[in-house]
Amino acid sequence: MAGRRPGGSAAVPLLAVLAPVAVSLGLLWFGRAHVPDPGRSLFGASGEDALRLKSWLGSALFALALVQVALALAMYRRGPAARPVRVGHRVGGWLAFALSLPIAQHCLLAYGVRFTDVRVGLHSATGCFLYGAFAAKVLLVRHGGLRGWVLPAAGGALFCAVGVLWWSAALWFLDGYAAPGF
Repeated sequence: MAGRRPGGSAAVPLLAVLAPVAVSLGLLWFGRAHVPDPGRSLFGASGEDALRLKSWLGSALFALALVQVALALAMYRRGPAARPVRVGHRVGGWLAFALSLPIAQHCLLAYGVRFTDVRVGLHSATGCFLYGAFAAKVLLVRHGGLRGWVLPAAGGALFCAVGVLWWSAALWFLDGYAAPGF
């Protein structure tokens, strides 16, 4: 087929829809079924110290997400700098993913997925969505022949998820348990 990379499969777009849904629902199920342990530590920090550490890690993740957006915008320019920007974007994406894992692991195991109020419910649902969106982006980036808006939309969904998570947890904590809108 024209526009598709050699070896590209028509099944990838379907997989890019089904896999993220499975990842998101799997995290949601685990977070609801798991018995939370609020005393769980994160790199030796527990309680409010763990929240502070997660807030700073989450803020670093949000800053990295902003860099990712700038790199993604730069990738759409043509010229000799396109390849290093692409490599930087890919490395930055994996660094962001790696940075998010201890934060998510602590959230999921210490608090689980809860819908006790709007902020907590939004944070829980967005956290599950984030990893589904990441799965979609990885699958889509490996597939050729996509419409020009697909990867920016997937990247935008990732950025928005990181932003909502930062706003509903890190900003909320660092602002004295208050954030605009809550």
